[in-house]
Amino acid sequence: HELTVLSEKLGRLSNATMRVKEWDGDVIFLHEVGPGAADRSYGIQVARLAGLPASVVARARDVLTRLEDADRKNPASQLIDDLPLFQVAVRREEAIGRREPSKVEERLKTLDLDDLTPRAALDVLYELKKTLAKTG
Repeated sequence: HELTVLSEKLGRLSNATMRVKEWDGDVIFLHEVGPGAADRSYGIQVARLAGLPASVVARARDVLTRLEDADRKNPASQLIDDLPLFQVAVRREEAIGRREPSKVEERLKTLDLDDLTPRAALDVLYELKKTLAKTG
């Protein structure tokens, strides 16, 4: 909901909402799109349904908590300018891009999967698992 105020700042942005029904603690999307904003946020449920990594869902919960807490103190439009929504994700991506490949990654790059027999593939899996156990 706090993000819906961005449409006031960005002229070409408009809000749309998917009609939903909540049943037994689950969210059911009704495949109907309408103008405006939803009466509550379903982003975390959508992220979970989409199979996003647990760390992304946890970060979304953290952001939502901060938004809800801050909403009691500040107007939403000010919060959008202050909250570093993408800061953690960008730093993590930068860190991943700079790190050296692990021994497991290096080994995987050398494999020609089409030439492995099922037994050889199983042996490689055991080897990789052992390597991971050693390196943590």
